Amino acid sequence: MDYRDELDRILGARRLQPLFQPIVSLRARRIMGYEGLIRGPSDSPLHAPAPLFEAARRSGQLFELDLLCRQVLIKAFVRRGLQGRLFLNVNPLAMGDPRAVQGETLKALHRMGLSPEQVVIELTEQQPIDDYDLMRRAVAHYRRMGFSIALDDLGAGYSSFRHWSELKPDFVKIDMHFVQNAHNDPAKREFIRSFREISHTLGARLIAEGIEVHEEFEIIRGLDVEYGQGYYFGRPNADPPRSLDEIMDATQMDAAPRRSFLGESAASLVKPSPCIPPDLSLGEVVERLQRNAQLRSLPVVDDGRPVGLVRRDQLLMLYSQRFTRELHERSRIRYFMQREPLIVAQSMPLEVLSQTITSGTATNGQSAGGLANVVDEDFIIVDDGGRYLGIGTLIDLLRRITVLQVNYARYANPLTQLPGNVPINEHLDRLLGERRDFVLAYCDLDNFKPYNDRYGYARGDEVIRELGRLLVEAVDHGSDFIGHVGGDDFVLVLTRPQWLAQCRWLLDAFAARVPDFYDEADRNAGGIRSEDRRGQAAFFPFLSLSIGAVPVTPERFRSHLELSAAASEVKHQAKLMEGNSLFVDRRQSGEPASDKDRDDMSEGAFLEPAILAG
Repeated sequence: MDYRDELDRILGARRLQPLFQPIVSLRARRIMGYEGLIRGPSDSPLHAPAPLFEAARRSGQLFELDLLCRQVLIKAFVRRGLQGRLFLNVNPLAMGDPRAVQGETLKALHRMGLSPEQVVIELTEQQPIDDYDLMRRAVAHYRRMGFSIALDDLGAGYSSFRHWSELKPDFVKIDMHFVQNAHNDPAKREFIRSFREISHTLGARLIAEGIEVHEEFEIIRGLDVEYGQGYYFGRPNADPPRSLDEIMDATQMDAAPRRSFLGESAASLVKPSPCIPPDLSLGEVVERLQRNAQLRSLPVVDDGRPVGLVRRDQLLMLYSQRFTRELHERSRIRYFMQREPLIVAQSMPLEVLSQTITSGTATNGQSAGGLANVVDEDFIIVDDGGRYLGIGTLIDLLRRITVLQVNYARYANPLTQLPGNVPINEHLDRLLGERRDFVLAYCDLDNFKPYNDRYGYARGDEVIRELGRLLVEAVDHGSDFIGHVGGDDFVLVLTRPQWLAQCRWLLDAFAARVPDFYDEADRNAGGIRSEDRRGQAAFFPFLSLSIGAVPVTPERFRSHLELSAAASEVKHQAKLMEGNSLFVDRRQSGEPASDKDRDDMSEGAFLEPAILAG
C-alpha cells in the first residue's frame, strides 16, 4: 500500500511523537543517557516505526524523515530537562546521503543549546551497508563535530562484526537475543563474554539491550557489561524517569554485586573532596582552583549526585586560550565539565575497579592508552544510592591492591591459590566491624580419607582443586569471599539474599561431578572398599559435600574466633547427615553459642534441611 500522501502530511506538519528509554550504567548505578525513539501519529497507519520508515524509504524521503526525527528528539530532550547522553538512531542509508554532511544535526543542537559531546549517533542495521568507504567518511565527519558513534543490535544484522571492525564505534549494543534468558543459557553467556573481551580490546563500551527481568539484570551485571537497557529499567516514554530512584529500589541494584577475593571495596579509597554545583560560572570555578593549588579536580554535584568532573589541568588550559575568558567567563560550568567521568559505587570490589580502569573503557569512551595516561586521574565514589561521597585516585587503588595481593599471596593455599586462614580471619573481622549481614558457610568433604587411601594423594589433590573451582563458579556473580582453610575444608562468605540457592547449586554441581573421580568398577559399585579409622574393612559411598551455614547479624558475634567456633559446630551437624547436605544454624540470639545451646540441638535450636541426601 502506498502511504506517500500520509507521509507527506506527517512530514509537513512535523507530527512525530518523541519517546525516550533510559540507558543505565550498571557500575555507577545511575542513568547515563536515553535512547530517542519516534512514533508517528497515534491515529495514523504509520504510527509504528517500521511502516513509517519503510514508507519513507519507498518514497525516497528517508533523509527528510531521519533529519526530522533528530530535530524533534533534540528539542524534546532539552525541553524535558533530561541529562546525560542522547542516543539518536540514524539509518546508514540516510547517513550516507550527500545532504547529511551539511551539519543540520549540529545546527539543531546549537539552536537548543545542547553540546554535540552529549549526542551519540546510533547506526541501525535495517539494510546492509554496501559502501564502507562512504560510511567511514560519514562517521569521521560526525566525530569531527564532536559526536560519538554507536552500533546497534550486535549479532543480529547482516554483518555487524564487520561494521564493528570497519567503523570502530564508541558504543556497541548487544542484541536482545543474547540477553534474554541468558541466566538459563550458558551459550549466550559465552557469547556475551566474547563480546566483552572484544570491546575491551577495541576500546568500545557495551550496552546490553532487552533486559526485562531481574535474573537477566543479575547475569548481565555479573558478566561486567557496563551499560544496560530494557523494560526492566523503563519502557519508552514521553516523560522518562530522571534517576534510578524513580525506577527501582536501591536493593535491586545491590542484588548483583560482584565477586571479590581481596575482600575490599572502593569504600577504602574515599577521600573527602569539595564539589561544585553545575550552575557555577566558569570564572568562579577557575578562581577556586587558583586559590587552592592542591585541588586536582572538582566533582560537579547536583542535588547530591555527581553529574560531571572538572579536571584542573584541562580547565586551566581551556581558560588560557584566546578569547575564552571574554566569551565564557560567565557561562555555567556544566558546559565545560567532563560529562562522563568514572563514577563507582563504594561497594565495587577493588579488583573490578582496577579492571574497569585498566581495560581502557573508563574515561570518556576512549582507551586509557596505558596507565601512564591515567595514573594521576581522579574518579568519583558514590554510596550505594548513587550519592556523592568523595574522590578516589588510581595511584591509591594500585597501592592498596599491591598490599592486598602481597598479603593474599603470602597466605594463599598452594594447592588452590585461594586465600588461607589469615586473609579469611581478616575478612570476617572486617565484615563484623562494618556491621554487615552475611552468611558463613563451612564446606567439608565426607569420606575423603578413604578416597585418598584408595587412589593416592595426587587424585585426592585433584578432587580438592575441582571443589575449589566449583566454589569459584558458585560465587561468580556475587561479592562473596572464598577461603581454603586447609585440606578439604573451605569457607564461603556469602552476602547475597540468594545464598541458600548458591549452596544448593554447589551441592548439585558437586554431586554431578563426583562419579568422574572414580574408576569404572568403583563407579558402578557406587563407592570403594577401604579400612575405617579402626582398621576394619568397610564400604564407603561416593564422596559427598557437607555445608554448615551460619547466618551472621551484627549483634551476634564479636570476632572471627566466635564465628569460626559456631561454623565448626554447624559443619559437624551437617556431616552427621548422609550424602550431600546443608545444615543451617537458625539461632538468632545476640550471644555466642553456649554449652546449653549445644545440648539442645535436638530440640529445635537448629533447622536441618537435608538436601540431596544419599
